[in-house]
Amino acid sequence: MTSSSTSYPEPTVAFARRSQLSRIGVEHHWRCPREDALNAHEPGGILVSRWTRHDLEPVEVANPGSATHHCIAMNLKGTSLRFVYAGRTLVHGRVTAGAVQITAPEVPCSATFEAPGDVLHLFVSQQVLSECFEDTFGRPHGGEIRLDAPGIVCDPALERLAQALAVSQSDDAALGKVFTDGVSLAIVSRVIARHFSLPQRQRREASPLPPWRLSRALEFVDAHLAESIGLEDIANSTGLTRMHFASQFRRATGMRPHEYLLRRRIEHAQQLLRESKHNVFDVALSCGFRSQAHFTTVFKRFVGQTPHCWKMKANAGQ
Repeated sequence: MTSSSTSYPEPTVAFARRSQLSRIGVEHHWRCPREDALNAHEPGGILVSRWTRHDLEPVEVANPGSATHHCIAMNLKGTSLRFVYAGRTLVHGRVTAGAVQITAPEVPCSATFEAPGDVLHLFVSQQVLSECFEDTFGRPHGGEIRLDAPGIVCDPALERLAQALAVSQSDDAALGKVFTDGVSLAIVSRVIARHFSLPQRQRREASPLPPWRLSRALEFVDAHLAESIGLEDIANSTGLTRMHFASQFRRATGMRPHEYLLRRRIEHAQQLLRESKHNVFDVALSCGFRSQAHFTTVFKRFVGQTPHCWKMKANAGQ
C-alpha cells in the first residue's frame, strides 16, 4: 500500500480527553498484553504494549486474536519473518522498520521470527474506531468498523508516529500519559483515514508483486548490498521489466525499490557498526555507498543521527 498525500485531521483535544489510555506495557508473549490490563480497560481505550526479542535463534509465536479489539502492529526495526494471517502467508522474508499490519478481531495469526524483533501493538476498541471515524470524516460510520485488510502498510507518517510512541516514556507520569494518548489517537486516526480513503484509488493501481517474485527481489537485494545495483538489476531478478516491476513492488511493499534498497543498506550498516570494529568509511563502502558523505546523509535521514553518534550510543548500551 502506498502512502497518501491527503491531509488528515488530527484528533480533537476533546476526543483526546475522552479516551482512557494506559502507558506502554511489556509483552511476555507475542500480542498478549496482561489479561487484567485488557479486561480492566475502558471501552473507549487503546492499550499499547511492546514485544521485543534480542535472540538470534528463530522463534515461533502464535495468537488466536482478540475477541473484541483490533491489533495494529507497528514494526520498530527491520527483521526477517514468516507471518501467517488466518492461515494465509502474507510475508516470508525481510520486513523493514515502519511496516504496519492490522489484524481484525477473532483472526488467528502466527509468525516465525528469524531475527531479533521490536514491535509495538495497539489494541483498539470498537468505540475508539467509531469515534476516530467521526472525528476524521465529520459523520458517524453507521455500523461496526472492521479493518479486514491484512496486507503490510508502509506509511512514513505512521512510521514517525510509531517511533515517537516508542520513546514516549517520561519521568512525569501525567506528561507521559498525555503524550502517549495523543500519539496513539493520531495513529488510529491515520489508519482509519487511509482505510476509508484508499480503496477507490487502489482499484486503479497495478496489482501487487506476487509473493514469489517479491521474495526473489528481496533476496537479490540482500545478496548485493555492497554492489552498485539499480532498478533494472532488481527487476531482472524477478523476470519483469523495470516499469512493471517498480509499480508492482510499490503496490506490494508501499515503497519504491530504491527506497527499500537504501533502507536495507542502512539496516546492514547499523549491524556492522554495532557488531564490528570497522570505521564509518569502511562500513559505507561495505554497504554500497560511494562516499562517506553520502552515507552519512542517508543514514541521518533514516535513523536521525550520524553514523558516528549512533555507533557511540549503540556501543555504550552494550
